[in-house]
Amino acid sequence: MKPGPRRSVSQSDIVDAAFEILEEKGVAGVSVRGVAGALGLTPTAMYTYFDSKNALLQAMVEQLLAGIATRPGADEDAAAPAWRERVTTIALALRARLAEHAGGVVLVTSGPLDGPNALAVAETIIEAFVEAGLEVEDAARAGHAVRAFTLGQAALEAARRTAPVEASAQQPLWSDSRHPLVEQTARLDLDGEGDDEFAAAIGRVIDGYTS
Repeated sequence: MKPGPRRSVSQSDIVDAAFEILEEKGVAGVSVRGVAGALGLTPTAMYTYFDSKNALLQAMVEQLLAGIATRPGADEDAAAPAWRERVTTIALALRARLAEHAGGVVLVTSGPLDGPNALAVAETIIEAFVEAGLEVEDAARAGHAVRAFTLGQAALEAARRTAPVEASAQQPLWSDSRHPLVEQTARLDLDGEGDDEFAAAIGRVIDGYTS
């Protein structure tokens, strides 16, 4: 986005500009001054919308997570229980949303996930596990595990996407057979981007708390 004078902007304009900078420079490159320059504003004017970089980052996280908790699960005729489909659907949606934005994983782990949209994701998953028959505290633990697994998998996939082509084409470091089990299972492509593999793994996490 090229800098230019503007009569007025909204918080949404500011967050959109911040995401453009995020895509180009990463979280470290997002600053109140940088976003102000992209929008043709003074830093002082920016502070009337966001009083700190942390506040701006939180608004970005909230936009990133918007709508995740309200995505519908599978239809009522599906074989899996509705609560299970809801958890899996949210996990898939969160992983997909993070994949849409370079730096998305770093962004959502840059501070506490305590905004309305972030809390709605956590609340919806906990509700699903309560519906499955867990006590609230165990449901919270299960929900935390699902979110932690999803963020971790998204981070591994993001690292793979940003790896230089030359490095990915090289012979694996464990080809000297000092890591035979890793080499033997490399074909599974566990850091890949297949929805089926991810959904199956989430299913194992769910089973660990509900079986």
